[in-house]
Amino acid sequence: MDIHNEEVAMKEAKRRERQAGSSRHDIHDNEALENADTDIGLCGWLLVGLSLLLMLATLPLSIWMCIKIVKEYERAIIFRLGRIVRGGARGPGLFFILPCTDSFINVDMRTITFDIPPQEVLTKDSVTVSVDGVVYYRVQNATLAVANITNADAATRLLAQTTLRNVLGTKNLAEILSDREEIAHSMQSSLDDATDDWGIKVERVEIKDVKLPLQLQRAMAAEAEAAREARAKVIAAEGEMNASRALKEASLVIAESPSALQLRYLQTLNTIAAEKNSTIIFPLPLEMMQGFMKH
Repeated sequence: MDIHNEEVAMKEAKRRERQAGSSRHDIHDNEALENADTDIGLCGWLLVGLSLLLMLATLPLSIWMCIKIVKEYERAIIFRLGRIVRGGARGPGLFFILPCTDSFINVDMRTITFDIPPQEVLTKDSVTVSVDGVVYYRVQNATLAVANITNADAATRLLAQTTLRNVLGTKNLAEILSDREEIAHSMQSSLDDATDDWGIKVERVEIKDVKLPLQLQRAMAAEAEAAREARAKVIAAEGEMNASRALKEASLVIAESPSALQLRYLQTLNTIAAEKNSTIIFPLPLEMMQGFMKH
C-alpha cells in the first residue's frame, strides 16, 4: 500500500513538473506570437497606414466596420496582415480593428463536453469489451488554440478515443470493472499533458459504461449462480448440524425424566386437534403394552 502511494506521489510530482515546464513554454510562445506584428516589414506598415487613412476618410461610416463586440465567454484573436497582434486575445467587450488589414477569430472559453464513442478494447487478459466515456474540457489559452492547431475540438476528440484504448489495453477485466476512478484520472492526466501545447485544459474524464460480450455475461452469471448455490448448501448443512445438536440435547433431557415424554405427547395431540383433523393417532406408552403382554 505504501509503495502504491509512493508511485502515485511520484506521478503527481512529475505531472506538476511537466505542467510548470509547459506553462513556461506557453508564456514563451505567447510572447513570440504577440510580438510577431513587429515583423510585418516596411510594406506592411505602409498598408496599415493606408488602411488607417481610409478609415479616417470614411468616418463615421467606417466606425461600424472597425468596432467589434466580444461576449463574456469569448475571446478574439486579431490577425494583422496574417500575424497575431500584440496583446494577445481581446475581450470581453469592445475592441477595435482596422479595415482591410485586420481579421479576427472568436474562441469560445466555456467548458465543452463530448461523448467518447464506444471503443472495442482488448484487455490485458484477452477479453474484448466495449467502453465509452465523456470528457469535459475548456480552452485555457485562446492564442495557442488558434495558432498551434487547425481544429482543437476535433483533435481533442480523436486523442480521447486513442487514449481510452491505450489506457484500457493495460488493464485486465477486473480492474476495468472496479477501478473506474483510477482509469479516469489516468486518462485525464494523459489528455491534459498532450493538449497543453494546444491551449486546452482537460477538466474531467468519466467512464460511462462497460459492455461485456453476451457469452461472457452468461458465463459470469453461471459462475455467480454456482457460488450462490454453494453458499446456500453450506448454510443448509450448518443449519442441519445445529438442529441435530439441539435434538441430541433435547433427547438427553427427555431421557432423564420419562414424564417429559408424556407431556410431549399431550402437546403433540393439542397441536393436531387445533388443525381440525378427522383422524388422530394416539400413541400409547410402551410400558402399558408391556403390562398387557405379561397377562
